[in-house]
Amino acid sequence: MATQAGVGFSANKDSHQAGFEACSLAMRKSGVENPDIVIAFSSTALNQKDIVRGINEASGKAPLVGCSDAGQITNEGPNKGGVSVMVIKSDSIKFIPGTGGQVAGGAREAGAALAKDISGKAGDSLKLLMMLTDVLKGNGADVVRGVQDILGQDFLVVGGAAGDDFQFKETFVYYYDQVLPSSVVGVGLSGKFSVGIGVRHGWMPVGLPQKVTKSSGAVIEEIEGKPAVAIYEEYFGKKAEELKAEPLAIMAITYPLGMSVEGSEEFLIRDPITVDEKGAITCAAEIPEDSEIRLMIGSKDNAIAAAKDAARKALDQLGGAKPKAIVVFNCIARNKLFGQDAGDEIQAIQSILGVNVPLIGFYTYGEQAPIGGNVTRPFSCFHNETVVIMALA
Repeated sequence: MATQAGVGFSANKDSHQAGFEACSLAMRKSGVENPDIVIAFSSTALNQKDIVRGINEASGKAPLVGCSDAGQITNEGPNKGGVSVMVIKSDSIKFIPGTGGQVAGGAREAGAALAKDISGKAGDSLKLLMMLTDVLKGNGADVVRGVQDILGQDFLVVGGAAGDDFQFKETFVYYYDQVLPSSVVGVGLSGKFSVGIGVRHGWMPVGLPQKVTKSSGAVIEEIEGKPAVAIYEEYFGKKAEELKAEPLAIMAITYPLGMSVEGSEEFLIRDPITVDEKGAITCAAEIPEDSEIRLMIGSKDNAIAAAKDAARKALDQLGGAKPKAIVVFNCIARNKLFGQDAGDEIQAIQSILGVNVPLIGFYTYGEQAPIGGNVTRPFSCFHNETVVIMALA
């Protein structure tokens, strides 16, 4: 049997029927009736509980993990407003689902709870943790740290932050028959299998490097001793008032901030979201004091090239084995950058990994992956505006 996978998508407006149709199609394509794991991603325009009920009905209540998203990705390309499902059955991979609860009460604690739950079931055989987490109510970087507190800093963590169709109000994760708000879930993988991880963004630095002189968590207060917003004022000639009127998040799709990190050939991307009355910038994830940052610029051509590079790296790490299943965690900012051409990026990935290999993914509010896609000495962290590709063989 080896590993069999299949992917289904439904745009049915009836939420229960959408979940049932997507899962039924995935099972039909995979050729299995009792999957070992079901992975699902869905729009919040649909009733989350009804989606999960439909999926469970189709799968015979097989183990399920998933989350709400800002867009679905399948072999047919990007979609919105629907539900996508992947089912996998394998005699070489063991899947161990787990949950860490809500992140609002303590993101790091939630990550640690997830790692304890999964490792307690898997023992020493655990090789990889795929994580799906809320980042609207808790620091995504802290969730990763919590996992590393239990499993070690060099443990391989990959995943994405749940979305809610670019509304930034509330996200949901799925665990068996439960729909959990503002929480973290995951699935551990053990057994005899190969995994390839590709991690790239393609944004390029512009201007000179500058130092963060005052920050607290995700809030940058000062850069080079000046209000943080000055980095945008100086480059674009816009005053802080204009940057507040036009949300900085829109500009950041093309012009995010990049942070230098050891061990990476690329900058770690951070999305600016808002500016306060003092010129402090709140980002989607933290930038510590004394960090060296650059203003970054994105383009469709560079983003396509980055996606291809990530796919090649994932394929190379499989050591000649053909991928049996692909999961893509792709930032919503990349979807916005491409606009109607978002399918070009998915096709670029498939041109490397294979058009017919079952592929599922979603547009995220952040990504978790090892810096540089290094799976031999992984140091996983929280990314923005990055494409993360996981290939299993």
